[in-house]
Amino acid sequence: MTTNENFTFLTEVESTNNYANHLVLSKAAGHGTVVLAQYQKMGKGQQGNHWESEPGKNLLMSVIILPQFLPAAKQFYLSKIASLALAGFITNETAEVKIKWPNDIYAGNKKLAGILIENSIKGNHIGSSIIGIGLNLNQERFVSDAPNPVSLKQITGKDYIVEEVALKIWDLLSFWFEKLQAGSFEEIGSSYFNHLFRANEWALFSKEGKPFEARINGIGEFGQLILEERNGVFSEFMFKEIEFVI
Repeated sequence: MTTNENFTFLTEVESTNNYANHLVLSKAAGHGTVVLAQYQKMGKGQQGNHWESEPGKNLLMSVIILPQFLPAAKQFYLSKIASLALAGFITNETAEVKIKWPNDIYAGNKKLAGILIENSIKGNHIGSSIIGIGLNLNQERFVSDAPNPVSLKQITGKDYIVEEVALKIWDLLSFWFEKLQAGSFEEIGSSYFNHLFRANEWALFSKEGKPFEARINGIGEFGQLILEERNGVFSEFMFKEIEFVI
């Protein structure tokens, strides 16, 4: 088990990703630094969405990593390893855990966790990366207009210690980071695809408000979702260009 010497514990913060970014810019933190908060005043989700979390109930975590060996063109692999680490932990707690492209974690049709990754580019490579994780652990009531949130406690009935969960996820992230550093792109890519929500299943998607049936055929080089329609036509979509109908 990883020690917590690189963990920073905060009672309240605007956002753990913002705090971690300040540490990077001021050169006050190195690879493997973890920022944990009991409460975020402006918790960030994808595309500026707000992440709902009761104070002290859930995992609000940002990890600083320095993948300076990784070409900028392969930055979606950071999303893959973060998703695999988080899904790996949750799989030990409950069944039917899947990664909803690009990096939400679902149990059945309910959202358990989300990931927000912010990279800085140095030349043609990644200079630093901040991996923000929001995982619903102990919250039992959600009041935002998020359509389908759920917590691990709601599923398992167990209470979770946030710091212990953070350590386990960091261990798993370290495992996949080492795979990435070793150049195991094919293994990471296949593991990610095998964990994908609705992979190779015919399902409904929506583009510009219009539903259509397709199945996920693959993930492109830059993280784009590759869909096959019933008529055999293949299309690629970047994030927010397509929605799952759930």
